[in-house]
Amino acid sequence: MPRQKPPRERAARALCELHNNPPDIKFEGRPMWESYLDEVDTVLKAALTPEEWERIKGE
Repeated sequence: MPRQKPPRERAARALCELHNNPPDIKFEGRPMWESYLDEVDTVLKAALTPEEWERIKGE
């Protein structure tokens, strides 16, 4: 069974797809989904408790 992607990556991939961008295409040398991590982090920090954020930010 394949391992599930971390929550931040899943959220970034979802935003990427929402904007009709292929998540795995290279953008500035990295997968496109990584360019959405700032937005993901902003939302997760607002939505989660500090303890929950600390737990998932390193995944």
